[in-house]
Amino acid sequence: MEEDGRVETAKKVNVEEGGLGSEVMGVGSVSKKDVFFRADKIDLKSLDIQLEKHLSRVWSRNKLSPKPVEEWEIDLSKLDIKYVVAHGTYGTVYRGIYDGQDVAVKILDWGEDDIATTSDIASLRATFLQEVAVWHKLDHPNVTKFVGASMGTSNLKIPSKNSSNEGCNSLPLRACCVVVEYLPGGTLKQFLIRNRRKKLALKIVIQLALDLSRGLSYLHSKKIVHRDVKSENMLLDTQRNLKIADFGVARVEAQNPKDMTGETGTLGYMAPEVLDGKPYNRRCDVYSFGICLWEIYCCDMPYADLSFAEVSYAVVRQNLRPEIPRCCPSSLANIMRKCWDANAVKRPDMEEVVRLLEAIDTSKGGGMIPEDQVHGCFCFSNARGP
Repeated sequence: MEEDGRVETAKKVNVEEGGLGSEVMGVGSVSKKDVFFRADKIDLKSLDIQLEKHLSRVWSRNKLSPKPVEEWEIDLSKLDIKYVVAHGTYGTVYRGIYDGQDVAVKILDWGEDDIATTSDIASLRATFLQEVAVWHKLDHPNVTKFVGASMGTSNLKIPSKNSSNEGCNSLPLRACCVVVEYLPGGTLKQFLIRNRRKKLALKIVIQLALDLSRGLSYLHSKKIVHRDVKSENMLLDTQRNLKIADFGVARVEAQNPKDMTGETGTLGYMAPEVLDGKPYNRRCDVYSFGICLWEIYCCDMPYADLSFAEVSYAVVRQNLRPEIPRCCPSSLANIMRKCWDANAVKRPDMEEVVRLLEAIDTSKGGGMIPEDQVHGCFCFSNARGP
């Protein structure tokens, strides 16, 4: 409406304290309440300048910057996945090539889109990030070399299940993969199975045991507890050098042992304190190493004649351990017993285990006697005991 040639139209403005319009040219301070200004009294040019400055600040503050690339993230366009190597509990391992290098690619299985729950996905995501956080910083000849990983798989292609050379399956965007060096010798477990009948010479036993103990000693020096030490998680290269792999449940050792509880690992290798749900520390790995040492020497599976339930109960309540063959050198047998002592405090550090193994004389033989060559050593009786 007009009166005396002046425009009486008012503009209603909602002003945030401290924001744009808290002071307007020729008007003065404004409260947070709704107020009215006479349009002919507002300096629109000044207001435009303030508006431009304010929007510039907001846009620069809220502008979506590119997600920072993690130091372990790989360029998926350089990854060529060839074929399946193995299936595991949490995913599938493929053979592949990354930037010209032979690699193994572990792809986490997050389940079908309509099946995996939000909590399941969150748990798997946390497991993946934990594994990557541990693995990508490690550098030791007895630890499988970490190449990289990826949380996004928009560029990831895997061979289709129908083995067609033309078909490829794209994984869901939420899937992720870990890429490590490829070791053609397979797992330690596979190697021991292949040698189950003829057994291994003591020199080879000690070499494998030293590789494993040195790798674990390195991890422990970095405050890392593997928590799933077993022959299936150890890989061999073409020269039979052993390297520790699979850090899916590994974690940085807690300052307070009470912060590390729960059954984590594989039955048959798990320390009594872990099986019993008690606090534990890096010495749970030492116990598992003792079982692996027995396994390497005997080329046999521990507790092959017992169920999981029987093993759990007997290890904790009856001090059950694999039976050490009488033909086993006492120096090696003593290391086994020290490592799997029921009292974790009495177990040696892996650094000490390395020294004990290095001191063993392998020049006189002393390897396991094959099953078909008795020679007065009854190594495989049905009875099991400590």
